[in-house]
Amino acid sequence: MRKEGKTMKKWKKRLLIPGVVLAGAAVAFIIYVSNYYHSEAVVSYGERDGIQVQAGENYIEFLPGEKEADTAFVFYPGAKVEYTSYAPLMERLAGEGIACYLMHMPCNLAVLDMNSADEIRREYDYDNWYVGGHSLGGAMAAAYVSKNAEDYDGLVLLGAYSTKDLSDSGLKVLSIYGSEDRVLNREKYEEDKDNLPAGFSELEIPGGNHAYYGAYGEQKGDGHARITPEKQQEETAGEILDWMEE
Repeated sequence: MRKEGKTMKKWKKRLLIPGVVLAGAAVAFIIYVSNYYHSEAVVSYGERDGIQVQAGENYIEFLPGEKEADTAFVFYPGAKVEYTSYAPLMERLAGEGIACYLMHMPCNLAVLDMNSADEIRREYDYDNWYVGGHSLGGAMAAAYVSKNAEDYDGLVLLGAYSTKDLSDSGLKVLSIYGSEDRVLNREKYEEDKDNLPAGFSELEIPGGNHAYYGAYGEQKGDGHARITPEKQQEETAGEILDWMEE
């Protein structure tokens, strides 16, 4: 009986330890995702300033108000950034005729729903399709489109790089980064250029940093921007529009 009792205790310990580890990991994850960058942008739904803003189940839709769009842009937000932070950038693009879909990611992490653009593809019909994102959102957009290249015309990377090989994808690619970006891993960025198609477009925004594509304030570890968030978003939108029209 004593031996059986000791054996039972050993098994209980063996079962208890993994449970404690898993519980600890779950708590750590909850703490991690709870600490995110909050949006400073105010999203006004309805029609205003020539665009229509509507809420979907897992996204916000920004549509040109005066004419029907033939081009769609699906956008993945950066890691631990509230997705509405990118509303000002989407509004600028929608104001110039692009239907924009700003995706809401689980726990503000695009890595948890890399295929979220499929929802937009299923629901809407456009002649031209683009996908892109900021930081980790850009990396996840690249990973997603690497498996769905035939469905898209191009990829936009904002302060991001592709770890997946897109060199033979036939996609147009636009890569934008700020001169003062101190969050982007420049070594990896340069190394992973080999994953992009030959002739991809690259642009540095003088004075821009990592955070100012969105409206969520300063980001830890980032450089000090020499331009305003509004200026960086204006330049980014302009470059995206020019590139789409090429």
